[in-house]
Amino acid sequence: MIIRIDLKIFLMLILFYFTKQVKIYSIIMIFAIIHELSHLCAGLVLKMKIKRITIMPIGLSIEFKVPYKDLNSKLLKSNKLEFKKIFIAVAGPLINIVIIFIVLLLNINNELKNLIIYSNLLIALFNLVPIYPLDGGRILKSILNLLKGKRKSEIIINRVSNIFLFLIIFVFSILIYYLKNISILFIMIYLLYLVTRENKTHRMKMQMYKIIDEG
Repeated sequence: MIIRIDLKIFLMLILFYFTKQVKIYSIIMIFAIIHELSHLCAGLVLKMKIKRITIMPIGLSIEFKVPYKDLNSKLLKSNKLEFKKIFIAVAGPLINIVIIFIVLLLNINNELKNLIIYSNLLIALFNLVPIYPLDGGRILKSILNLLKGKRKSEIIINRVSNIFLFLIIFVFSILIYYLKNISILFIMIYLLYLVTRENKTHRMKMQMYKIIDEG
């Protein structure tokens, strides 16, 4: 197992310190880590082994090793590995929703209650956006793998990711203009980084498929 630290986390701490949003950022980080630990628990329940853990500006990123037997155990039009991926991806947003319902029942300070609810709602909604590799994108991609096969699903999820990125940039730009909130800008930049990176990977995969077809 490899453990890495994304150095951008220190940049974000400095940024939120000067914008006086360290408290909000800290709370979001705590529940983002709980979100990722839920993915981890789901993976361990399915007896999957951890490949890499990365400490990132928005929590943890956990990658699992793909068991060889799962790649060759066919189920429907794909393999049961896709069902495992869906289960693991759903586990993250689900724990945030459960936390919201628990906090609603607790008799605690209203300011703290609202902050916890807001943080978990933000994390759940952010991760359910159908942009790969967010949870929503992973869920959609696995479903498409089952229904359309890997090559078609790669094309569809790439298009969906870029369409949603365009819509989010449009909406977030308006929100930044009116709310003057640096957090929104950070989320927008982070999504742009994710999609740009995945676009590069997508082009490489398409070239690989082309070489296979020509061979």
